[in-house]
Amino acid sequence: MATYKRRGFKPKNKAEEAQVEEQDSTTAEVFNTLDESASKTEAWVQKNQNYILGVIGAIAVGVLAFLGYHQFIQKPKEATAANELFYPQQYFDQALASETAKDSLFAMALNGAEGKYGFLDIIEEYSGTKAANLAKYSAGMTYLNLQKYEEAIAHLENFSSDDAVLGAMAKGGIGDAFSQLNQSEDALDYYEKAVAHSDNEFTTPRFLYKAGVMALKLGQKDKAVGYFERIKEDYPNSQEGSGIDALIGMAKN
Repeated sequence: MATYKRRGFKPKNKAEEAQVEEQDSTTAEVFNTLDESASKTEAWVQKNQNYILGVIGAIAVGVLAFLGYHQFIQKPKEATAANELFYPQQYFDQALASETAKDSLFAMALNGAEGKYGFLDIIEEYSGTKAANLAKYSAGMTYLNLQKYEEAIAHLENFSSDDAVLGAMAKGGIGDAFSQLNQSEDALDYYEKAVAHSDNEFTTPRFLYKAGVMALKLGQKDKAVGYFERIKEDYPNSQEGSGIDALIGMAKN
């Protein structure tokens, strides 16, 4: 039992002596309660120590597993996938520059050649990596060039990026595919998404122009005027800015 006494204090009379005894009794009860609580806590910890240690161990294992996965599995996987992406990307670039062998080069970019993976292989084999995500974009653009528009839409919709140019190009590519499928309202929707994705000198005037033309085709002249006038005001030196007054006049009539 815990006890507590004040040193150097002597009661002057019986009243003070009674008061001191009452205080000592109350203090003793408090310490007894604390002693009992501590004992119960110690008993609970002792009784459940295996469970407690198990929980701590599980947390530690989880943290170590995450760090180990990232360090020894994910990072090497990312590096390997990035190296694999180099080869089909070369075929894709060659196809864009070629005048005669476009389709065959695009096919090699998609399916691989000479023992190297194509975009489709990388998407499947390296799922979850940055390279696989970029492969979705490149595969979508490849299908767009091969005039396989539904496949282009499927891959570009699965691509995600905050990059100002790539993100806008992907959405604009979906717009182009819908345009070729004669789904004009969907095309306009994605051209508008491409414009909204970022504001830059390369993609913004490009898709403002396409959005304006598509809006004009749909009979939405006020919207078309707005897009064309934005090109005139914000991007007068762009390729799309050349001859924009004629389109504005056409939209206003």
